[in-house]
Amino acid sequence: MKPFAALYRQLDQTTKTSRKVAAMVEYFTAAPRADAAWAVFFLSGERPRRLLPTRILRELATESAGISPWLFEECYEAVGDLAETVSLLVPAAERSGDRPLAEWVEQELLPLGRAEDDERKARLRAAWSQMPTDQILVWNKMITGALRVGVSRRLLLRALSQVAGVDPATLAHRLMGAWQPSAEAMSALLAQDASDADPSRPYPFYLAHALEGPPESLGEPKAWRAEWKWDGIRAQVVRREGSVFIWSRGEELVTDRFPELAEAARALPDGTVIDGELLAWRGGPLSFAELQRRIGRKKIGPKLLRDVPVALVAFDALEIDGNDLRAEPLSERKARLETIINAAGDDRLQLSEWVDLRSWDELAEQRDTSRERGAEGIMLKRLESPYGVGRKRGDWWKWKVDPYSVDAVLLYAQRGHGRRASLFTAYTFGVWKGDTLVPFAKAYSGLTDAEIRQVDRFVRRHTLERFGPVRSVEPRLVFEIAFEGIQRSPRHKSGVAVRFPRMARWRHDKKPEDADTLERVEALLPPSA
Repeated sequence: MKPFAALYRQLDQTTKTSRKVAAMVEYFTAAPRADAAWAVFFLSGERPRRLLPTRILRELATESAGISPWLFEECYEAVGDLAETVSLLVPAAERSGDRPLAEWVEQELLPLGRAEDDERKARLRAAWSQMPTDQILVWNKMITGALRVGVSRRLLLRALSQVAGVDPATLAHRLMGAWQPSAEAMSALLAQDASDADPSRPYPFYLAHALEGPPESLGEPKAWRAEWKWDGIRAQVVRREGSVFIWSRGEELVTDRFPELAEAARALPDGTVIDGELLAWRGGPLSFAELQRRIGRKKIGPKLLRDVPVALVAFDALEIDGNDLRAEPLSERKARLETIINAAGDDRLQLSEWVDLRSWDELAEQRDTSRERGAEGIMLKRLESPYGVGRKRGDWWKWKVDPYSVDAVLLYAQRGHGRRASLFTAYTFGVWKGDTLVPFAKAYSGLTDAEIRQVDRFVRRHTLERFGPVRSVEPRLVFEIAFEGIQRSPRHKSGVAVRFPRMARWRHDKKPEDADTLERVEALLPPSA
């Protein structure tokens, strides 16, 4: 535990990527394989599920520090981070022991999820008593899932690549899917032998950047393929060793949630992996709101299967006959994909449709029809491009239609996380319904650091009421809120829900009475909503 806490401290104290990588290389070179495996797990952004409610941490920290609950909340508000607040308040050991990270996690951390509250408190109190403050901080962050130290998966893979002498793309593939931390798993991750014994494992997803300039900047249209950008769930369908596995981009195995797609995929030849967009589909794409009815459901009943059928719109072949095709040009992969999809002959496996690309001007006209087709815009892919790992510039671009936008008033604010834990950065915005402002969207991004500090000062000076961590503020500030989609929602006071809301700009030129109305927002709803 001591070396991992030291690594956390090093990572947290620098913003230079070279120093972060060097610190990780030093740690992974020296760490026992079991400890290194859990370090990979946590630095990848993973966390054990359902260890305990944060209420337990608050209650026990208050008891251990011998303070009143109100004083703990005041300390939490001043610090802004729960794990750090607890680490500063509870009694700590003067020295740390030599107990390994893996032992701490497997024998002390994971059992918290299975224990009753009294046992949880006893385990936490015992753990804190054996750790100095810096280790208590890391321990608490492992519990809360807030171990964010500015380490992306790309940086982690870069460090592991230097340790193992293995290509980062190979390491990324080995970490995909159901990778579970252990000494054996860590040895397999770093092994020079590139063989892959897990038939379920998907490939790392290749992601596109948003097109920043005009499409003409990409050169001649003939070098590109254009496709519709659908609004669904990115997924890989894996058909190996007689079984089918469906993985979401979030590396979640969702096979059981889409049984009809798994059934259709059995028509694919063994040793096949295809990439595509999973959509609610009935003769064509349905809205994302329909697909949401199935997202998160562990069990799918017959009625839901009938009401919300799905299909995969396949746009890439990553493996056929057990051969990795990712290094081949897109044009060749597309030809192979077309062959196997046509041979499968199942409407639940759709081939991604080409968009006519004779000129950039004509493509722009096609893009303007995206919303009518239920699409978000156009994907542009270089015909000679390989299938890469992660988000890389140059070969794949998404050219989305302009977002919806409305002007709304700031109503509520809450503190952020990580480096913004001491600032109010999570906002709720409202629009007018008659003479009343009703909440219609929450947004967390879009402002500069300077603007965030200005809003933070406003929130502190103009708070009307407090509801736990949330503050209601005087309705004075107006912001333009941009979003990608809108649908009806009986769960929201406004009756609508929006997708991917963010702050496009601070409207200093507008007063609260100039903000948009709910009627104006509802006018943006698609005709079928």
